[in-house]
Amino acid sequence: MSHIIVIGAGQAGSSLVAKLRKDGFDGEITLIGAENTLPYQRPPLSKAYLLGEMELERLFLRPESFYADNNITLRLGTVVTAIDAGAKTLSLGDEVIAYDQLALTTGSDPRHLPAAIGGDLDGVFVVRSLGDVDAMAPHVVAGKRALIVGGGYIGLEAAAVCAKRGVDVTLVEMGDRILQRVAAPETSDYFRALHQEHGVTILEGTGLDRLEGEAGQVTRAVLSDGASVEVDFVVVGVGITPSTQLAALAGLELENGIKTDAQGRTSDPSIWSAGDCASFPYKGGRIRLESVPNAIDQAEVVAQNMMGAGKDYVATPWFWSDQYDVKLQIAGLNTGFDNVVTRAGDGRSTSFWYYKGDQLVAVDAMNDPRAYMVGKRLIDMGKTADKLVVADATADLKPLLKA
Repeated sequence: MSHIIVIGAGQAGSSLVAKLRKDGFDGEITLIGAENTLPYQRPPLSKAYLLGEMELERLFLRPESFYADNNITLRLGTVVTAIDAGAKTLSLGDEVIAYDQLALTTGSDPRHLPAAIGGDLDGVFVVRSLGDVDAMAPHVVAGKRALIVGGGYIGLEAAAVCAKRGVDVTLVEMGDRILQRVAAPETSDYFRALHQEHGVTILEGTGLDRLEGEAGQVTRAVLSDGASVEVDFVVVGVGITPSTQLAALAGLELENGIKTDAQGRTSDPSIWSAGDCASFPYKGGRIRLESVPNAIDQAEVVAQNMMGAGKDYVATPWFWSDQYDVKLQIAGLNTGFDNVVTRAGDGRSTSFWYYKGDQLVAVDAMNDPRAYMVGKRLIDMGKTADKLVVADATADLKPLLKA
């Protein structure tokens, strides 16, 4: 009987094994995860779960009974120590198990601050796993003082939750502006104003020199301009890196993650990859997408291909971020944009449309689901949008889909 092993029990891994069974794979399936918890959603961790608005059980992607009912062996709290691609075996410490096909859905790892600048002090947190958030939660209470390091979406979401809980928040971003790597100045301006209205101090063009502490607990941050900030805890949101250690041990080719072909197959024909850790062909280049939609869609295509479908994965990138009472929805990738059209709305509602010349490539929509929906459909269809229509807040966007 054929045995498929999936390493990484996150969104991609859980989706992959579910799709295998749904589409009729009747061989043996083993899903291996390093954490002791059932596969769970990550996005709510730093928002609803940290705010106490979501119970642990609601984080789980599927109940424990799902895996038993579908004859999926779930190995939690289990670390894979080696992969022998030639022998098609895995080592789990002293235990060795064989596979016929293997999928790596190992996700990504948060970047930590170096110990040399105080990154190992108590009270310094990253936001990636359930354990990370559970450790941080007792500190996120009214009256505490927090430093957020990094002005990307992770840092801003953490700042929003802390501010909502009554924490005194200072955010430092070493770049010229928040969201500099991922968004236009218009989007940065929108979210800077939003956070400042909620009492967050945002320091742009300011890095962290070092953290200082007493008795091993962080108490102070010294910034790149020499200023110091008294803190009770620190949240580090300076990005993630693809988890490729096992792929490297297996001798797989790496390129901004685990390099796959359009079907999700790695340089070893018996090993596949999907999710945050995988890079794949896209519009003549190669990308790696860090998003829940990509993890699900790519994993399901890989599951089909492990059963012989021979189907290319065609990504339709989209993302979201929740901050205070604002839902940001992003369609497309803004790489290479050279002009932005603003579509004003009511109150917090607005959208920014990214163009490369006259071609629409992405949309940032804040509390404007209609703009997001139309923009996403246009991008997915390879169409563009008349800039004059987009800029006219009174104009109906739907006719753009028929143009």
